[in-house]
Amino acid sequence: MIDKTVPSAAEAVADIPDGASIAVGGFGLSGNPIALIEALLAQGTTDLSVVSNNCGVDDWGLGVLLRARRIRKMTSSYVGENKEFERQFLSGELELELTPQGTLAEKLRAGGAGIAAFYTQTGVGTQVAEGGLPRRYDGSGGVAVASAPKDVRRFDVDGRAREFVLEEAIVTDFALVHALRGDRHGNLVFNKAARNFNPLAAMAGRVCIAQVEELVEPGELEPDAVHLPGVFVHRLVEVGTGIEKRIERRTVATEGE
Repeated sequence: MIDKTVPSAAEAVADIPDGASIAVGGFGLSGNPIALIEALLAQGTTDLSVVSNNCGVDDWGLGVLLRARRIRKMTSSYVGENKEFERQFLSGELELELTPQGTLAEKLRAGGAGIAAFYTQTGVGTQVAEGGLPRRYDGSGGVAVASAPKDVRRFDVDGRAREFVLEEAIVTDFALVHALRGDRHGNLVFNKAARNFNPLAAMAGRVCIAQVEELVEPGELEPDAVHLPGVFVHRLVEVGTGIEKRIERRTVATEGE
């Protein structure tokens, strides 16, 4: 039997070196692999290039690595909930590759599927395709590094010619993801919004490390219920169902609304 479990989060991330690229699952704060992130923080890994939909908040998720100055570059679609992110980016301390959300999802999926690149309409006619998006500021309000123009081609789709921009796939050294449950072979099941980006991040990593709330034996997961097959997963650590989960903004309706 192929048993991919490891005893602790610290052991699971122990070989992630300085300068590594990492795809990290999560959608807002839903499905953040916080045990793995905190283990990475504790071991001191730095100069990281991270691909994730967002960068958590100041004291949670990837925000804890950012606050400790461990992240060199972020590739994200949404960066609006983290004040330290804003400060580091505008001061020139952090590089940002801002990517439309659907494009980011497909870049990760394509990387995992062995597809080198694809054409999409998203971003045509904007700086996403034409270049000029700030990637790093100089600390004085000027742009030190801007995005380069991308290839744009016309294709006949649905009976008419349209422009499409070329987007390259993303493959990272490692992936860190959170799942509701998994078996020892690495088959994973995600819960609700945590399914956003976690399976895609897992696919993109050459080495995928998953934290699971519940570890089960092979055969206990209904095959039709598996969201990500174990072929994409290399290590699992069980973190328990009591692991803390944060909510970005809690809204409570008043009576009668």
